[in-house]
Amino acid sequence: MKNSAIIFIVLIMSVASGCATQEYNTATGKEDIFFVDTQKEVNIGKSIAESIEKSKEIKLDPDPLMTERVNEIGQKIVSVSDRKEVKYTFRVIDKEDINAFALPGGYVFVFKGLVDKVSKDDELAAVIAHEIAHVVARHSIKRLQGSVGYDILRILMVVTGAGRQDARRIDSAFGQLIMAYSREDEALADKLAIKYLKEAGYDPWAVVSLLKKLQEADKILPIRPYTSYRSHPYVADRIRMIKQELSGEVDFNDYMNKGIE
Repeated sequence: MKNSAIIFIVLIMSVASGCATQEYNTATGKEDIFFVDTQKEVNIGKSIAESIEKSKEIKLDPDPLMTERVNEIGQKIVSVSDRKEVKYTFRVIDKEDINAFALPGGYVFVFKGLVDKVSKDDELAAVIAHEIAHVVARHSIKRLQGSVGYDILRILMVVTGAGRQDARRIDSAFGQLIMAYSREDEALADKLAIKYLKEAGYDPWAVVSLLKKLQEADKILPIRPYTSYRSHPYVADRIRMIKQELSGEVDFNDYMNKGIE
């Protein structure tokens, strides 16, 4: 039973490997292996986007001018991005959350609360450029591939009779791996956003002013206990890295804010 299950999993992995392609990632400047090609990535994103738009819990903002503003800025950023083979779609969600996210294949959603929070187009462009950068680097697909590999490993542990302690070690290692990748992804998205803002004619320093606004908004939230499983760098850390990227200098106040979010 165990041997047949292992053989079955190995066959699945072999088939998946046969479908893998090695592509040059313009965002990282490296060759990456992907099990999902561009068309499949777009199909995945489209399916999720349609589910979101049909959801009863989530409604798109009815203001056409707000959506037009987001789309206009988004397309301007797309025109200077490193990935133009996908068609980017921009939507505004009618919620007061200060948030935004990107789906595979170029589907970008910005919450109304975030649009209202920014004071100028440069800051809104900073948000959108960051999300476009995630699409360019195919971060969602990389995480999906990582999750699939993790699921296969867990199945292998079950069929081979691995103990709970071994399973916990795998869970811990996977959590640390995902955290590391995510922090790296966020840093890369910030770096690409700065590049795109400059090339599109927006003020790249708007990334800093935007993050400071988000930092202030976070202060009204309940204090959260420290956890090693943080999927994103501290806001203060991101501000320091971005300032260093823009000017090569980090001021004293940034160091004093270290670890505060």
